[in-house]
Amino acid sequence: MKRRDFIRLIGSAAIAGPLAPVTTLAQSSRLFRLGTLGAGPPMSATAGDGAILIDSLSTRGYTLGQNLAFEPRGAAGKKSQLPQLMQELKAAKVDVVVTVSYPAAVAAKASGVPTVIASGSGDPVATGLVDGLSRPGGNVTGISDDASTLSTKRLSLLKSLLPQLRRVAMLWNKDDLGMSLRYEASAKAARDMAVVVQPLGVREPDDFNDAFTAMSREMPDAILMVSDSLTLLNRKRVIDFAAEHRVPAIYEADTIVRDGGLMSYGADRHELFSRAAALADRIFKGAKPADLPVEQPTRYHFVVNAKTAKTMGLEIPTHLIALADEVIE
Repeated sequence: MKRRDFIRLIGSAAIAGPLAPVTTLAQSSRLFRLGTLGAGPPMSATAGDGAILIDSLSTRGYTLGQNLAFEPRGAAGKKSQLPQLMQELKAAKVDVVVTVSYPAAVAAKASGVPTVIASGSGDPVATGLVDGLSRPGGNVTGISDDASTLSTKRLSLLKSLLPQLRRVAMLWNKDDLGMSLRYEASAKAARDMAVVVQPLGVREPDDFNDAFTAMSREMPDAILMVSDSLTLLNRKRVIDFAAEHRVPAIYEADTIVRDGGLMSYGADRHELFSRAAALADRIFKGAKPADLPVEQPTRYHFVVNAKTAKTMGLEIPTHLIALADEVIE
């Protein structure tokens, strides 16, 4: 283990406090039903975020096909379908639904089904999903997004790459309240650093053409993209534009860097979905979401794609490479 990773691990433990012991579930005839709902494609039980959920629950005594049923639903970018998909989950009598994206969390909250936010919903207090972090109230709990801290960090990483950073274009889905609040936090962080923001809100895929035209007319020094189902589904277009015009871009998820994006900084998804599984376990055992405090991530990953940098003719400073949790060659 690298010294930096060891220090981060100790620091995370200090922030999170003593870990609660993992308890196993006594064998019983009850079948627990876990639903998932997202604005993107449905989760898989054997890969990605869905696999993290199922694996984390398995350590707590749940076995898929025995005492655990998995009901994944996803709107594949068609957010208008989320209420109907949530009604399907309610009809399937799920005990808990784990959500990804603010629109999915809204649909789950409206259904009354116990809900655990895993990611993508921004600040749940600011959006009205919960009453407060310590006492959520209602049927929703989960993981919050510290957008202000994350935005400042992402911009500082861009500044480390481009000391003369003066103008940054920000792409976000302005039809999504959670993402709009994340954009506002990013824009404030930029202003505090004396960086001019080029706001490029989008609502549908065709709007990306207008965003690219605006950037071509007045080229920014860098791009920051806020992730939701719309921007993720169009990520390749953003990656290609950034590469063609040699504009450094930073993203929220390392999956985009693996697809060819330059840099990302965001919460460790393994931690997010492991903690979501732990909250789901407590609800299975009788806890109410209203009484389960909303948590915040403690681990974050900075990933750099050195191959993309080379293609763009960018030289990543040594000190920035040293900060990276992963460098994709």
